Amino acid sequence: MAFDGITVSALVAEIDDNLKGGRINKIAQPENDELLITGKGANGQKRLLLSASASLPLIYFTDKNRISPLTAPNFCMLLRKHIGSARILDVKQPGMERVVEFELEHLNELGDPCRKRLIMELMGKHSNIIFCDEKGMILDSIKHVSSHMSSVREVLPGREYFIPNTRDKENPLTVSEEEFTQHICKKPVNISRALYTSLTGMSPVMAEEICYRASIDGSDAAQSLDEAACTHLYHTFLRLMEQIRNREFTPNIVYRGEEPVEYGVFPYQQFGSEYRSEIFDSVSVMLETYYATKSLLTRIHQKSSDLRRVVQTALERNRKKYNIQKKQLNDTAKKDKFKVYGELINTYGYGLEEGCRSFKALNYYTNEEITIPLDPTLTPAQNSKKYFDKYGKLKRTEEAVTEQITDTKSEISHLESISNALDIARSESDLSQIKEELTAYGYIKRHYTNKKSQKAQPKSKPLHYISSDGFDIYVGKNNFQNDELTFKFATGNDWWFHAKKMAGSHVIVRTKDGELPDRTFEEAGRLAAWYSKGHSAPKVEIDYIQKKHVKKPAGAKPGFVVYYTNYSLMASPDISDLKEVTE
Repeated sequence: MAFDGITVSALVAEIDDNLKGGRINKIAQPENDELLITGKGANGQKRLLLSASASLPLIYFTDKNRISPLTAPNFCMLLRKHIGSARILDVKQPGMERVVEFELEHLNELGDPCRKRLIMELMGKHSNIIFCDEKGMILDSIKHVSSHMSSVREVLPGREYFIPNTRDKENPLTVSEEEFTQHICKKPVNISRALYTSLTGMSPVMAEEICYRASIDGSDAAQSLDEAACTHLYHTFLRLMEQIRNREFTPNIVYRGEEPVEYGVFPYQQFGSEYRSEIFDSVSVMLETYYATKSLLTRIHQKSSDLRRVVQTALERNRKKYNIQKKQLNDTAKKDKFKVYGELINTYGYGLEEGCRSFKALNYYTNEEITIPLDPTLTPAQNSKKYFDKYGKLKRTEEAVTEQITDTKSEISHLESISNALDIARSESDLSQIKEELTAYGYIKRHYTNKKSQKAQPKSKPLHYISSDGFDIYVGKNNFQNDELTFKFATGNDWWFHAKKMAGSHVIVRTKDGELPDRTFEEAGRLAAWYSKGHSAPKVEIDYIQKKHVKKPAGAKPGFVVYYTNYSLMASPDISDLKEVTE
């Protein structure tokens, strides 16, 4: 989600509650575009991170300290000189802009009180941290912007500070119904776009939320709204603005499975049942959690890209091989015809004339008359032998290709299971196990290194959930874990679940006597569906059986098992209400 004006409003309220009336204790500049300000307010000492990064501008409270350079940059030194122990008079947001202004009071060299302003602009690649005097003149900024870099505004010492008005937008906190109707309901774009392009600080996802709450399709044309619908949309929007004025914020993150897909300071109603929402005590904790989780998932995805490429290449090669083998197998279907030709020539060919090109005979297998082609240069016995030779060759081909197809299908299933494991990997230790499996089966060349010099990684563990009835449920994250979970960890009476005829995790439910309530069967089935290749389908068929009936054939690949009697259930891949245990 964009760091929009509504999120900034909630953050300003949080900073105001914690630091207004307090004092700045310490200012550090860990990165070229980042400040870490430590201040003490009504709720004790707090660290406030201000990042003007072009890729991810942020401002929030953090418990983590950051390592600063030995020599502070000039901007940091200037701030320390002027506001190193300043009192925070006010924290505000002009309009609904993505701007946070700190009103600061400090004593000058003569001991007289002076005021300064520290301004944080959260505007994507144009983000900046600007230090001004009380008259609005820029003293310095963390990023200098000259006229060569921007034709809209210079950000340099000695210039007057102003917020550039690059678009004609209305302040959502003060917009009247008449202005709302004029600017939104008569705009020649869809309703959602009309909202976020006409109102300051409004993001596309929040515009969609307002439309959803008003029971309006955000993709409809704004000009298609009648007067009643436009009035209803305005009043829905007005209720949200009232919550902002009253500081009624509910920081939350929306997850799909374990992946965070959105964050906001109001509960979202537009997301369906396959999503779950987690509420946080503060906006800062929400932001830190969201970006930390996103960063981890992005890093894991980047680190797994080489492994994905190896798996995808091998899969494409094996699927191509499988198609060729299927065609070869189809070509052997005519072998029985050649056998019949040979037999019928031996039976009826004694009276054939020399040089005959074909003859008709009764097929005593079907009681039908058939025409058999002959080579006129060969005797009947030689023609019979020729057909028997063709039959023998095709039969040997069929046997060989059938075995090859079995091996290729097994290879494809193995690679699909590894692909699924890459999809659910959460840590580098998970990727290490997958890489080890790929290396063991020759997909990656083994490089021998000095193991003593290698840093030991924590062992990857299966996922652990608790059912609504209190039963422990474990989910393997890759084939090695699946084998260990099923054949070393689980006992005979435990229940084993797996998506039917597709790559997926082994799911084990621990139970002493083999008895489980229906709800736990259903929840384990949902986990097996979610951690399978079918997790995007509305329903997935799940096989389940007690672990003692699950066997591993000799020499089988990791994760491959057989079972001959099982139960089945249909499960939806939705685990939003299941509780995961983090160990």
